[in-house]
Amino acid sequence: MPGASRSTHSRAFGARGLASQPDHSLPGGRGLTFWVQWAVATALSTLLLCALAQLKAGDLGTPYRILAVIAVLASVPVYSLLGVYHKRHGYLTGLTRLLGGWLLLLATLTVVAFVTKTSELFSREVTLTWAFAGLALQAAAFLPLHHLACRYHRKLQGERTSLIVGTGELALDLADRLVRIKREPLVGLVASGSGELPGNSLYPIIGDTRQLRELIAEHDIRRLYIALPLAEAEQIKGLYIDLLDASVDVVWIPDLASLMLLNHSVSEIDGLPAIHLNESPLTAYPTAALTKAVLDRALALLAILAFSPLMLVVAVLVKRSSPGPILFKQQRHGWNGQIIKVYKFRSMRLHADAQVRQATREDPRITPIGRFIRRTSIDELPQFFNVLQGRMSLVGPRPHAVAHNDYYTGKIDAYMARHRIKPGITGLAQISGCRGETETLDKMQQRVELDLAYINNWSLWLDLKILFKTPFTLLAKDIY
Repeated sequence: MPGASRSTHSRAFGARGLASQPDHSLPGGRGLTFWVQWAVATALSTLLLCALAQLKAGDLGTPYRILAVIAVLASVPVYSLLGVYHKRHGYLTGLTRLLGGWLLLLATLTVVAFVTKTSELFSREVTLTWAFAGLALQAAAFLPLHHLACRYHRKLQGERTSLIVGTGELALDLADRLVRIKREPLVGLVASGSGELPGNSLYPIIGDTRQLRELIAEHDIRRLYIALPLAEAEQIKGLYIDLLDASVDVVWIPDLASLMLLNHSVSEIDGLPAIHLNESPLTAYPTAALTKAVLDRALALLAILAFSPLMLVVAVLVKRSSPGPILFKQQRHGWNGQIIKVYKFRSMRLHADAQVRQATREDPRITPIGRFIRRTSIDELPQFFNVLQGRMSLVGPRPHAVAHNDYYTGKIDAYMARHRIKPGITGLAQISGCRGETETLDKMQQRVELDLAYINNWSLWLDLKILFKTPFTLLAKDIY
């Protein structure tokens, strides 16, 4: 374990106020553009299914009607979870997400048919043709509809001339986001007279708050952003009251840059606005969390069946390599800090260390077969049983030994916040190169930053991307 002196490493993840709130596809992510594109795509795929069934059987039987209804209902959460019709996606990203959503929908329908033992009621020719032609029809409709949706949003943004009250770091960051991401026409900044940092040439200061009404009328401002420090709460209140009778939308951007936010969001509690500064994605989005749990266990079961011959061979080799059990069971922290037992194939000789030590390069405790299974990550395969038990997920922050967590807690800010989601077999840190020994505090800091970034931006689509990239990182040079 690294012998570093006690220090504080911190970073504000998403700490530029609520403007940086991650876009979760399911909660609140279904706007007009989603419903229009979804309706067209669903209508095309449903009509295709009905036409194929009619041509094959001569009439539209009850099984196909039920299939069409289930497909329509299931497509809403599936396409929402993957953010298929999000306006910010380009054509290639949108088509990729459409492919992922359609495959997930087909997998769901297949599971339903298998569980209900009704798969024999459907023609293989019809279902296979529908699977491929349905995707082609939806892709063909996606391109022009996405183009029209983008034009519609650009038109709306172009009509929303905006102004920012404030000239400090928060105001400049907000200006960058409005201009570069939302493409919103920004006239400039308005000084508050509080001694903030001056604006720059890209976002000029066009006046101060005493001239605010004149500036709104002169530049035909449609939206006014208040981006002032929390220390100026009284001025914020005064500006809001003064602008109540002005024909302008007023948006307050709270200055939360000094706080370390975790999966932050805004909601309402019986009419009272609530800012969630720290919330687990599994409790914030229960429907999406349930989908993640079902997908985890289904894929874990398939992985166990697929890798069972390999695991049997490895079990025999581990047993013959040195005296001791086949599996190494270690206590680690799981979701919300609960202690769980994590399984691995034993890769070391039995030893009695006074403290838990991370494996190092050329570690004499590692057996020859242990070195191979660690190098190829085969030693992690038993963790699919942890996933099947519900203690772990396929994707999430890697669980560390309890002793390691005790060591790093207090040395790295928000270190234990990485347990606000289930630990995973793989994760964002692992596919980003943060694997192997963390002999310095900076290396563990980088891993924690990526773990918290995963929690802040979690979505089912991110999980799928990490799973896809994981096989290409299994032979990284830092694994030993």
